[in-house]
Amino acid sequence: MYQRILVATDGSTLSKKAVSSAIELAATCSGELIALKVVPRYPQAYFEGSIPLSAEEISRVEKQWTESAQAQLAAIEKSAKAKGVSTKAITVKSDVVSDAIIAAAKKQKADLIVMASHGRKGIKRLLLGSETQQVLTHSHIPVLVLR
Repeated sequence: MYQRILVATDGSTLSKKAVSSAIELAATCSGELIALKVVPRYPQAYFEGSIPLSAEEISRVEKQWTESAQAQLAAIEKSAKAKGVSTKAITVKSDVVSDAIIAAAKKQKADLIVMASHGRKGIKRLLLGSETQQVLTHSHIPVLVLR
């Protein structure tokens, strides 16, 4: 069935449920789990929502985000190992999360993408967007969306 399952996480409670489901699915299919965390780059322009910081401070913030991502992925690896699932952890830096997820899935030759959806509606969806919706729209790889 599914031999290479990519699970995208943002560290939220809902995302953690998706990770648990992906681990269970990988265990059931005797497949490999690819855990992905997309780390954003610090916004450089005022209109992108940045606060003017020095290059050293930006570097420090991005390093902190990367270390946090690695800690989250280490926890996923530990949980998967406890279930006997082989896991590969990947951290990607990108401003466009959906594109990074799709590119990582292609590069890793995943045959399923698992991710959570917050289920936002109305104005919140318009303002905040939906990375899950973008992945569903643009991915040629099957996507399992969990709520």
